Amino acid sequence: MTTYQNAGNGGASGPGGPSGNSQPGIGQRVDQIGSDAQHLWENARGAVTDLRDTLDLKGRVDRNPYLMVAAAVGVGYVLGGGLFTRTTGRLLRLGVRLAALPMVKDELIGMAEAALHGIEVGAGQVSGRTGGSSPMGNPERS
Repeated sequence: MTTYQNAGNGGASGPGGPSGNSQPGIGQRVDQIGSDAQHLWENARGAVTDLRDTLDLKGRVDRNPYLMVAAAVGVGYVLGGGLFTRTTGRLLRLGVRLAALPMVKDELIGMAEAALHGIEVGAGQVSGRTGGSSPMGNPERS
């Protein structure tokens, strides 16, 4: 960054000596700005090249084309402002229901197994009885 010095600074040493003008000319400033801009441009190009090599989009598209199309649709949906819409709310509710479905299924299967086990135990007690039984369901002892 170029700094400007006071023109009345006669004691500063520069290209023209102590009594000469110490400020760089406008041509030198333009050259400096041009070289800084060129350096910035090269750094930006290098960063973009590094990012492109890191992401490897071409290779990803070649390996998983449908996944990359889905990712592009998702990014477009978010960038297009679709994140806070009714459709997104409906999709999230549907996703939560589908995610909860396996847990509900496991609970229902567990309750059904417990009920079947109870029926089997009850049937085993009924078939093991002999003759008369007391009203409490316990077999009589002889």
